[in-house]
Amino acid sequence: MSFQSAISREIFVPRDEKVLVAIEVRRRMKRKALSFLNAGRKRDYLTYLCLSVTNSRPAQVLITKVKRFRGTRQLAERSQWSVEQLRQVNGINPDKDTPEFDLVFDRTTDQWMASSAAEKCMFVQVLYHACQNYWEAKLAQASAASPADQKTPGEMENKKSPGAPSQTSFVNCQQKLMGDACSVYMVIYRCKIFLNRMKNSVAASQGHPQREGAAVEASRSRSRSSASPPTVRKMGNVMRRASQVLMRAADKTSLSLHGAREFAEAVQKLALKQI
Repeated sequence: MSFQSAISREIFVPRDEKVLVAIEVRRRMKRKALSFLNAGRKRDYLTYLCLSVTNSRPAQVLITKVKRFRGTRQLAERSQWSVEQLRQVNGINPDKDTPEFDLVFDRTTDQWMASSAAEKCMFVQVLYHACQNYWEAKLAQASAASPADQKTPGEMENKKSPGAPSQTSFVNCQQKLMGDACSVYMVIYRCKIFLNRMKNSVAASQGHPQREGAAVEASRSRSRSSASPPTVRKMGNVMRRASQVLMRAADKTSLSLHGAREFAEAVQKLALKQI
């Protein structure tokens, strides 16, 4: 079970919410006052940033910070904000894929670094479209609730009321995350994330120290290690070819895009069988 599925089942399903995307993050800037405490010490917990939507109507879009301590499966919600509290999303670099991004809320600013540039791009892309859908629905709801305020010919457009929340702004974000080919790039990022996680999983399994004096276990470990690299290389070559096909499909018709998505899904299933 993936960490997103586990988070969804344990935290969001009981609250009747649907998880749109969840990524692992860490803070990019640490507080100076606590820097000496963290020196030479690994984090004893993992942090996940989750974007969810309520199943009730009108739907609410929420950003939740979830933590899980290492060595355990227990998850704990730490903080939660609504989209109306989110003032700005800063992608840091509009010219290339990077893992850094900032979330600016009403009373705080969080500076994050995702596990990979692909995860950050996927999160920003999903967040952008969720915000667009939320604000469009809210505007349509407000227009339907006040038909008497419709503009008559020759009348100046009414300004926004002072108490109404301002929409979320996206700055320094790549245009491809918000353009017409965004669905294709979403598939590309998912392929990259899948490959990165498989590589990290294999690297972690090979990095465990072998017990001294356990000759049998050592030989088994060496045999597994010798068999893993070809599999990883083969999987990497297949995924790179898939990314190239998807990139070329970005400029083609919707039929080609659909075929590219089906190809990417088949590649993921094939890669899983190789492990």
